[in-house]
Amino acid sequence: MVREVDLNLLRALDAILEEQSVTKAAARLGLSQPAMSASLAKLRRHFGDELLTRVGNTYEPTPLAKELLEPTRTALRATDRVFVRDGEFDPTTSVRDFSIVMSDYCTASLGPAITRRVRERSPRSKVYIYGLTPGLVDAAPESMRTHDLVVMPHGFLTDLKHRDIYEDDWACIVSVDNPKVGDHLTIEDLAELPWVLTFNQRTAFTTAVQQLRMQGLEPHTEVVTENFLTLGSLVEGTDRVALVQERLGQLLARSFGVRVVPVPFDADPLVETMWWHPMYEMDPAHRWLRDIVIEAGIEIT
Repeated sequence: MVREVDLNLLRALDAILEEQSVTKAAARLGLSQPAMSASLAKLRRHFGDELLTRVGNTYEPTPLAKELLEPTRTALRATDRVFVRDGEFDPTTSVRDFSIVMSDYCTASLGPAITRRVRERSPRSKVYIYGLTPGLVDAAPESMRTHDLVVMPHGFLTDLKHRDIYEDDWACIVSVDNPKVGDHLTIEDLAELPWVLTFNQRTAFTTAVQQLRMQGLEPHTEVVTENFLTLGSLVEGTDRVALVQERLGQLLARSFGVRVVPVPFDADPLVETMWWHPMYEMDPAHRWLRDIVIEAGIEIT
């Protein structure tokens, strides 16, 4: 039962599962190899599983160990939130694990600026970046207890702590060899061309597409993707059109055979925002992370 387990084993389990080596896990936690081997033995008895098995000169995780990796990280972060409540936070010595949920587009645009700052100012901390899913949004705010921040636009979460990061205008992308589109798109073009949409659910959608629908135009949807960075490959070489954040459009144009054209209607700018559970409001480390994200947003604007 849980009450019979030494919670110190949780950190040992996390290190062993991630490093897949007793020696490396011991070095990571500042323990001797015999001490870490003893922890592994206790964990094996508890789970009734080897967790790590030797294959040649290396160790590989068992199927159960692979299943335990993510729940262990989540439990470790939750435990830290409960027991680490110091009034001061020293990023230079902290070993805090930060968890940020955001789309692949945000990860590509904002992620480098965030992670560089964390590395420079808190070199022993780690940043876990998780993909944004409709399920997480639907389950908010409870689903946000084990994540520091969720980065997403307004219109999906309400009554939660948040801070705007940056704005992005909307644009369209079409294939560079699409003969149906000139330098500009028209509303008639948007009505006739097949579309690639990002998300297409009741609680997961592109806000500018909703504005278009409110004006009476229902896109002819041919493809739906939940990964923004796949839009370029899904539009390239076709007659499709996709509505994208302007920064994303410029990024895709550098990597795929697509070009960026203005939207032919008034679309409210997208406001990228970070959201967090109220339980983290006064956490010094969390406030430090929020400042990092704000700085990163300023950098990319």
